Amino acid sequence: MALPTGTQLGPYEILSAIGAGGMREVYEARDNKLGRTVAIKILPEAFAHDHDRLSVLSAKRGCWLR
Repeated sequence: MALPTGTQLGPYEILSAIGAGGMREVYEARDNKLGRTVAIKILPEAFAHDHDRLSVLSAKRGCWLR
């Protein structure tokens, strides 16, 4: 699921793709609420419903948009 530049995800605006691999795609984004640049990690759709993979990820630090 490649996100085009300018896509809005809540307060985040996608600026560019940084990379992909493993279990996620990583994008550079602008947090328009706080006025800073952040990295956004997106799970592929196939992993979004895999409870084993999600349990591994939920143990790590991060912010989840639902």
